[in-house]
Amino acid sequence: MNLHRRRFLLLLASLGGLGIATAIRPSLTSHTATKTTPQNKGVNLPQQQQIANNSSSQKSLERENPPRGDVRIVVISDLNSQYGSITYEPEVDRAIALIPNWQPNLVLCGGDMIAGQKRSLSESQIKAMWAAFDRHIAAPLRDSGIPFGFTIGNHDGSGALVQGKLIFHNERELASAYWQQSQHDPGLSFVERGNFPFYYSFSQDEIFYLVWDASTQIISPQQLAWVEQSLASERARRASMRIVIGHLPLYAVAVGRDKPGEYLDNAEKLRSLLERYQVHTYISGHHHAYYPGKKGRLELLHTGALGSGPRQLLNSDLPPRKTLTIVDIFLASATTVYTSYDMETLEIISDRSLPEIIFAPNGKVFRRDLQ
Repeated sequence: MNLHRRRFLLLLASLGGLGIATAIRPSLTSHTATKTTPQNKGVNLPQQQQIANNSSSQKSLERENPPRGDVRIVVISDLNSQYGSITYEPEVDRAIALIPNWQPNLVLCGGDMIAGQKRSLSESQIKAMWAAFDRHIAAPLRDSGIPFGFTIGNHDGSGALVQGKLIFHNERELASAYWQQSQHDPGLSFVERGNFPFYYSFSQDEIFYLVWDASTQIISPQQLAWVEQSLASERARRASMRIVIGHLPLYAVAVGRDKPGEYLDNAEKLRSLLERYQVHTYISGHHHAYYPGKKGRLELLHTGALGSGPRQLLNSDLPPRKTLTIVDIFLASATTVYTSYDMETLEIISDRSLPEIIFAPNGKVFRRDLQ
């Protein structure tokens, strides 16, 4: 039995022991992407742990890694449950347990790691939520030696203002306090961290990452000046690829999130800025619906929710799904391949099953494989 098979069987056994392994449908659909890739083979997770020990089932228990790029990122988002919750949905625990098997260079989170944005939450409740996040998500990734990049979501520390004052000042202070503690080091090679964890930049494997504070619909003039300065820097220009991460998307893609305030103001102006500095992809969360989009020269990875409340895509009859996306990056061609999983069934989502166009209130978004 090869090392990959042994590792995966051990992983499945541990999932069964945690009570989070569930049965899935008997086959996986091969994914589609801009770059042509070999078909991915899939496998059922066991209904009971003893299936993992059945030698006759070993072949069906294997899950091959997707074809690997020069750099691999696992993208997750919107992990939280109801306000104040210190528990996470089974799909979150399942995802964190599976991630080391894919051996990513980096995990990126599109925000909403905890369940705040409620003024009645006490300081002790907010601290308890960050402690739960650390137990369920951050610590397992640290222990696996996987760097964790993230953007602050509206439920982590909203930047919403009333008469120039922060509504959730305490939540932002406690979010900052959690991330500034040395034991919570996310393992990133920072380029600029003066405003970490709200907006900052880091570099890894020839890729320049910029994180802005999109916890509300407004990117402040101060931030935009910093964004432009950062993207114009020699460090950013020398990178093989530039990726920007923020919680709110530029354009609406999900039912119930297609109202002003649920996507960024001045989307066309922001897109023009990112295109001017040849940003390859903008990664966002908040809409709880996976959509691999493109607008102009900018690719838009709308990340689905892993936690509660997945949403239906606009212009689609597909049911809501909890998702995780593996992004394989090929540096020489500056291309990316997505492998996105429905984390309730572990089926690979076919991008071609998704709408060709999303008609957002503030513009059209095309599926990224379409010219």
